[in-house]
Amino acid sequence: MNIRTFTLSIGIIYLLVGILGFIPALMTAPPQNAPVMSSPYSLLFGMFPINTLHNIVHLGIGAWGILAYKDIDDARVYARCLAVLYGALAVFGLIPGLSTLFGLVPLFGHDVWLHLLTALAAAYFGFVSPVTVEMGHSRQPDKSGRVS
Repeated sequence: MNIRTFTLSIGIIYLLVGILGFIPALMTAPPQNAPVMSSPYSLLFGMFPINTLHNIVHLGIGAWGILAYKDIDDARVYARCLAVLYGALAVFGLIPGLSTLFGLVPLFGHDVWLHLLTALAAAYFGFVSPVTVEMGHSRQPDKSGRVS
């Protein structure tokens, strides 16, 4: 898989997750011992805590990925930003107080490993993998990190 395919795939996945988050039939109520938030939330597929703001963020991340797919440099920037953002969200999900992003967005539970997997995959494609162009040639970054 190349970086553009990764970007498009993640974009589609997060766009779909954002849409699915608005379908009440896919939601279950959180258990009684779940963290309390100022913004109500449900569990998507009975596993992933989400709320309206969380869904909107997923829609934005998904749309950005689909748009970034068109250009290899945009795809690289998208992957790098995703690695940093979702890495931070995974860490926040482990810290009491931050695991609800100040009561706005649920980041705890199964969201932690999902965010971590997204961050690790994005870090690989954003920082490690060679940039491949349509003709199959690799473009390696120079010392400044720019791809020639």
